[in-house]
Amino acid sequence: MQPASAKWYDRRDSVFIEFCVEDSKDVRIKFDKSKIDFRCVGGTDNAKHLNELDLFDAIDPNESKHKRTDRSVLCCLRKTEAGKSWPRLTKDKAKFNWLGVDFNNWKDWADDSDEDLSSFDKFSDMMNNMGGDDLPELDGVDEKCQTLSSGAEEVLTTATRQVPTVG
Repeated sequence: MQPASAKWYDRRDSVFIEFCVEDSKDVRIKFDKSKIDFRCVGGTDNAKHLNELDLFDAIDPNESKHKRTDRSVLCCLRKTEAGKSWPRLTKDKAKFNWLGVDFNNWKDWADDSDEDLSSFDKFSDMMNNMGGDDLPELDGVDEKCQTLSSGAEEVLTTATRQVPTVG
Protein backbone atom coordinates (compact mmCIF):
# COMPACT_ATOMS: atom_id res chain seq x y z
CA MET A 1 0.00 0.00 0.00
CA GLN A 2 1.11 3.51 -0.75
CA PRO A 3 -0.16 6.84 0.57
CA ALA A 4 -2.43 8.89 -1.67
CA SER A 5 -1.20 12.40 -2.44
CA ALA A 6 -3.24 14.96 -0.54
CA LYS A 7 -3.58 18.66 0.05
CA TRP A 8 -5.30 20.48 2.90
CA TYR A 9 -6.56 23.88 4.00
CA ASP A 10 -7.91 25.44 7.19
CA ARG A 11 -11.17 27.30 7.74
CA ARG A 12 -12.80 28.74 10.85
CA ASP A 13 -15.05 25.73 11.63
CA SER A 14 -13.45 22.95 9.58
CA VAL A 15 -10.30 21.56 8.04
CA PHE A 16 -10.46 20.18 4.51
CA ILE A 17 -8.29 17.40 3.09
CA GLU A 18 -8.44 16.39 -0.55
CA PHE A 19 -7.00 12.97 -1.36
CA CYS A 20 -6.04 13.13 -5.04
CA VAL A 21 -6.92 9.67 -6.33
CA GLU A 22 -8.59 9.35 -9.72
CA ASP A 23 -11.32 6.75 -10.23
CA SER A 24 -11.24 5.69 -6.58
CA LYS A 25 -13.10 2.56 -5.51
CA ASP A 26 -13.72 0.88 -2.16
CA VAL A 27 -13.27 4.19 -0.34
CA ARG A 28 -13.20 3.73 3.43
CA ILE A 29 -12.69 6.67 5.75
CA LYS A 30 -12.70 6.41 9.49
CA PHE A 31 -12.94 9.65 11.46
CA ASP A 32 -11.80 9.50 15.09
CA LYS A 33 -11.54 12.38 17.52
CA SER A 34 -7.80 12.85 16.93
CA LYS A 35 -7.06 10.91 13.74
CA ILE A 36 -8.27 9.99 10.28
CA ASP A 37 -7.80 6.72 8.41
CA PHE A 38 -8.21 6.87 4.61
CA ARG A 39 -8.16 3.78 2.38
CA CYS A 40 -9.09 3.20 -1.24
CA VAL A 41 -8.15 1.55 -4.51
CA GLY A 42 -7.64 3.88 -7.45
CA GLY A 43 -5.63 5.42 -10.22
CA THR A 44 -4.81 3.94 -13.61
CA ASP A 45 -2.90 1.09 -11.97
CA ASN A 46 -5.61 0.33 -9.35
CA ALA A 47 -3.10 0.85 -6.53
CA LYS A 48 -4.13 0.41 -2.92
CA HIS A 49 -3.82 3.62 -0.92
CA LEU A 50 -3.59 4.08 2.83
CA ASN A 51 -3.18 7.33 4.75
CA GLU A 52 -3.23 7.44 8.55
CA LEU A 53 -2.98 10.84 10.20
CA ASP A 54 -2.75 11.91 13.82
CA LEU A 55 -4.43 15.29 13.61
CA PHE A 56 -3.16 18.59 15.03
CA ASP A 57 -6.28 19.04 17.16
CA ALA A 58 -9.59 17.30 17.90
CA ILE A 59 -12.43 16.94 15.41
CA ASP A 60 -16.05 15.89 15.75
CA PRO A 61 -16.19 12.49 14.01
CA ASN A 62 -20.00 12.56 13.78
CA GLU A 63 -20.05 15.92 11.99
CA SER A 64 -17.11 15.15 9.67
CA LYS A 65 -17.99 14.08 6.14
CA HIS A 66 -16.44 13.11 2.81
CA LYS A 67 -17.41 13.31 -0.85
CA ARG A 68 -15.99 11.19 -3.65
CA THR A 69 -15.60 12.53 -7.20
CA ASP A 70 -13.94 11.02 -10.27
CA ARG A 71 -10.72 12.89 -9.50
CA SER A 72 -10.47 12.94 -5.71
CA VAL A 73 -12.02 12.38 -2.29
CA LEU A 74 -12.67 15.56 -0.32
CA CYS A 75 -12.97 15.29 3.47
CA CYS A 76 -14.47 17.99 5.67
CA LEU A 77 -13.26 17.57 9.26
CA ARG A 78 -15.42 19.55 11.68
CA LYS A 79 -13.26 21.16 14.40
CA THR A 80 -14.34 20.72 18.01
CA GLU A 81 -12.95 24.20 18.71
CA ALA A 82 -14.25 26.51 15.98
CA GLY A 83 -12.14 29.60 15.47
CA LYS A 84 -8.87 27.96 16.45
CA SER A 85 -6.31 28.08 13.65
CA TRP A 86 -4.39 24.94 12.68
CA PRO A 87 -0.81 25.82 11.68
CA ARG A 88 -0.40 22.28 10.29
CA LEU A 89 -2.59 19.26 9.70
CA THR A 90 -0.73 16.70 11.76
CA LYS A 91 0.18 16.53 15.43
CA ASP A 92 3.85 15.91 14.56
CA LYS A 93 5.88 18.59 12.84
CA ALA A 94 7.23 15.96 10.44
CA LYS A 95 6.93 16.67 6.71
CA PHE A 96 5.20 14.11 4.52
CA ASN A 97 6.16 14.08 0.84
CA TRP A 98 2.58 13.15 -0.12
CA LEU A 99 0.95 16.02 1.82
CA GLY A 100 0.87 19.68 0.83
CA VAL A 101 -1.04 22.88 1.50
CA ASP A 102 -3.86 23.75 -0.91
CA PHE A 103 -2.93 27.39 -1.52
CA ASN A 104 -5.77 27.82 -4.04
CA ASN A 105 -8.28 27.40 -1.22
CA TRP A 106 -6.24 28.69 1.71
CA LYS A 107 -7.69 31.73 3.43
CA ASP A 108 -6.21 33.76 6.25
CA TRP A 109 -9.43 34.01 8.21
CA ALA A 110 -7.86 35.38 11.40
CA ASP A 111 -8.66 38.90 10.16
CA ASP A 112 -11.67 38.49 7.89
CA SER A 113 -13.65 41.54 9.03
CA ASP A 114 -13.93 42.64 5.37
CA GLU A 115 -15.15 39.19 4.31
CA ASP A 116 -18.06 40.56 2.25
CA LEU A 117 -15.82 42.74 0.10
CA SER A 118 -14.61 41.26 -3.14
CA SER A 119 -10.91 41.33 -3.96
CA PHE A 120 -11.53 44.18 -6.37
CA ASP A 121 -13.33 46.23 -3.71
CA LYS A 122 -10.47 45.63 -1.25
CA PHE A 123 -7.95 46.72 -3.88
CA SER A 124 -10.00 49.86 -4.70
CA ASP A 125 -10.27 50.76 -1.02
CA MET A 126 -6.53 50.33 -0.59
CA MET A 127 -5.81 52.58 -3.57
CA ASN A 128 -8.26 55.23 -2.31
CA ASN A 129 -6.68 55.20 1.15
CA MET A 130 -3.21 55.80 -0.27
CA GLY A 131 -4.05 59.44 -0.82
CA GLY A 132 -2.58 61.45 -3.67
CA ASP A 133 -3.68 65.01 -2.87
CA ASP A 134 -0.10 66.25 -2.90
CA LEU A 135 0.76 65.07 -6.43
CA PRO A 136 2.55 67.69 -8.57
CA GLU A 137 0.72 69.36 -11.46
CA LEU A 138 1.33 67.52 -14.69
CA ASP A 139 0.67 70.24 -17.30
CA GLY A 140 1.63 69.23 -20.82
CA VAL A 141 2.10 65.57 -20.01
CA ASP A 142 -0.55 64.48 -22.53
CA GLU A 143 1.23 66.21 -25.44
CA LYS A 144 4.61 64.73 -24.41
CA CYS A 145 3.14 61.23 -24.15
CA GLN A 146 1.55 61.56 -27.59
CA THR A 147 4.84 62.77 -29.12
CA LEU A 148 6.71 59.85 -27.50
CA SER A 149 4.05 57.42 -28.63
CA SER A 150 4.14 58.49 -32.29
CA GLY A 151 7.96 58.42 -32.20
CA ALA A 152 7.88 54.86 -30.85
CA GLU A 153 5.47 53.79 -33.61
CA GLU A 154 7.84 55.23 -36.21
CA VAL A 155 10.80 53.28 -34.75
CA LEU A 156 8.77 50.07 -34.66
CA THR A 157 7.61 50.47 -38.25
CA THR A 158 11.19 51.04 -39.44
CA ALA A 159 12.48 48.08 -37.41
CA THR A 160 9.76 45.80 -38.78
CA ARG A 161 10.72 46.62 -42.38
CA GLN A 162 14.38 45.77 -41.69
CA VAL A 163 13.78 42.35 -40.09
CA PRO A 164 14.50 39.57 -42.62
CA THR A 165 11.86 36.89 -43.02
CA VAL A 166 12.66 33.26 -42.42
CA GLY A 167 11.34 31.01 -45.13
